[in-house]
Amino acid sequence: MILIDLNVVLDVVQKREPHYGASAAVIGRVTEGHVPASLSAHAFTTLHYLVSRHQSDATANRVVDWLLKYFEVAGTTRRELEAARKLDWPDFEDAVVAATAESLACTHIVTRNIRDFRESPTPALTPEEYLFENR
Repeated sequence: MILIDLNVVLDVVQKREPHYGASAAVIGRVTEGHVPASLSAHAFTTLHYLVSRHQSDATANRVVDWLLKYFEVAGTTRRELEAARKLDWPDFEDAVVAATAESLACTHIVTRNIRDFRESPTPALTPEEYLFENR
């Protein structure tokens, strides 16, 4: 199981270049059933907010429904929040992602923001690195 960070999903949903290709390929691996993946619950709420703000509520609902077909939802409980606080990172949201990935025993976090995950208990890879390592 891998945990995919929100920025990778946003690359695909918003077709953000130059990141779209690699991020879409990782998402494709998930939707084709090659790798199980999880998104944090807060990624769904943030994604819905951003898509509804920049496009429409109907589009946001379709995106969330589509993701729910293919991704596990990683919940955040007191345990993950306490583990994130113990990491004592400046970016608490990234710490919660790292603690969640560890709680799920994920093999990797796939993110474009690997610099902020240097101290993560679960290794972080960019989409390009993930694709290279899993050819």
